[in-house]
Amino acid sequence: MKIAQNTVVSVNYKLSDAQNNLIEDGAQPMVYLHGGYENTLPKIEEELDGKDVGYTSTIQIEPEDAFGDYDPNLVKVEDRNRLPEPIEVGMQFEGVAEGSDEEPVIFTVTEIADDKVVLDGNHPLAGMALRFDLSVIDVRAATPEEIAHGHVHGAHGHDHGHGEIDDSEEGDHFRSQPLQ
Repeated sequence: MKIAQNTVVSVNYKLSDAQNNLIEDGAQPMVYLHGGYENTLPKIEEELDGKDVGYTSTIQIEPEDAFGDYDPNLVKVEDRNRLPEPIEVGMQFEGVAEGSDEEPVIFTVTEIADDKVVLDGNHPLAGMALRFDLSVIDVRAATPEEIAHGHVHGAHGHDHGHGEIDDSEEGDHFRSQPLQ
């Protein structure tokens, strides 16, 4: 089966920067719903469209087609007492960039110094050209439910968690702390 609109694609990948420094060695395949559902970068979909299982490729994606340019306006310094304790580098908070009427963004704690905390709203890969080594390992037709929901269900896809919700995941409660 060829990769086309409404197919579920499984791809082994390695992600490096433009100098071939490894960023992520995809331990699990990337599994996404093909066809403009924003489940992967558009340039990856463009590269894989019409291809079959076994297809391999290396593509470089420039920042404007990946996670955008690094925006220094998305870096803020906050008083530590405005944030919950304990605070650690890597924690994330939802907030709005100063002077912005846009959607809230996720800020990551990048530095902690005495009574100040540096929060960065840029994606960690913003400003970087990215090199993907791709190898298609499976292609199947998407189910009607996957198409309706706009994402893959099951292994390596999205799980709607029809069971009990476990809110005890360490750190999850920090994802939605509002900052204004």
